[in-house]
Amino acid sequence: MSQQGPIIVVSTAQRPSFASALDDAKIFPIIDTGWADASRAIGQLQPAAVLVAASDAAKADVETLAKRIAGRQPYLPLLAIDPGMRLPENAIPFSQAGGNFDRLVARLRAALRVRSLHATVMRRLEDPAARTLADIDPAHDATVLLIGRGAAYPALSVSLGERMGVVGALSVEAAAKHLNTRDIDGIVLGEGFSPRVVDAFLTVLAEDARFRNLPVIVTLEGVTPAYDLPNLEVISGDPARIAANALPLIRQHAFEAHLSRTLRSIEAGGLLDPRTGLLTPAAFYRDLATAVYQTLSRGGGLSVARFAFDPNNARARLDGARILSRLMRQTDFAQLRKTDLSSWCSPRPICAPPI
Repeated sequence: MSQQGPIIVVSTAQRPSFASALDDAKIFPIIDTGWADASRAIGQLQPAAVLVAASDAAKADVETLAKRIAGRQPYLPLLAIDPGMRLPENAIPFSQAGGNFDRLVARLRAALRVRSLHATVMRRLEDPAARTLADIDPAHDATVLLIGRGAAYPALSVSLGERMGVVGALSVEAAAKHLNTRDIDGIVLGEGFSPRVVDAFLTVLAEDARFRNLPVIVTLEGVTPAYDLPNLEVISGDPARIAANALPLIRQHAFEAHLSRTLRSIEAGGLLDPRTGLLTPAAFYRDLATAVYQTLSRGGGLSVARFAFDPNNARARLDGARILSRLMRQTDFAQLRKTDLSSWCSPRPICAPPI
């Protein structure tokens, strides 16, 4: 497998057991280091990813290393193997009972694709000040689909809602509708379903290419992650721990989605808003003026719709804009405005010939 740098493996042991899975997959070079030298190795070697044996590490060591990695550009994946603690928001968990680390390679490759996408966006951005994308908070823009109807559902909803947007579903049928119409960055599957329903739902997700790389967090004990879902993770325990350890995978997917929208915006000449996928105000007014002028001069019909949300609820406006971006036809165009639209045709008459 080709990557932009070496893979650093951090542990207290000389050679952790999960490193053999990387060797079998022909991922190289792999650099082994201890916790004391990890920060220095990252600064000198410029790795493509860092894997840490979290089971034999202190929480302070993992948090220190996560802070060291968080500000690096492009995105540097940090995978925590078998964590027994609440992880920092940029430390992706990987748990596998019995020492079977076959899925680790798929999880690593999914993270490296995000890194490659980030590097591509950085190269193509013309403004050097915008290349770091430092103003982006993926967790703030993320939306998670919470499926369940058990006793832990309210607590899970609160714990997840403190960190990201939450869409609730009491059945897998309702969840399927949300997946088809919403921008979902992760799924948390709670209690209230039989093993047969859980197996069927995970099998359908694995067979659909749209959702194969979607983070799926299963909170039910006894579920074996034997599905073609690289970002499937089984996390049990109290709701606060489930939400904290689910956040890194969901945050990574939200960041990947933002990078994809940014790349589409670059390819469209900056006419699209990377946060919503809709037109920028300047592009919207240009297209609207053109449409009005052509309608008045050639005849025909023109439909204009306005959707209003609570001005104090930025999340509702963002979610509504993204839903519209998925439903629009080729002939539609739209934008998101934060202000009142009473003067939406200003500063020039909308019926004037386009410039």
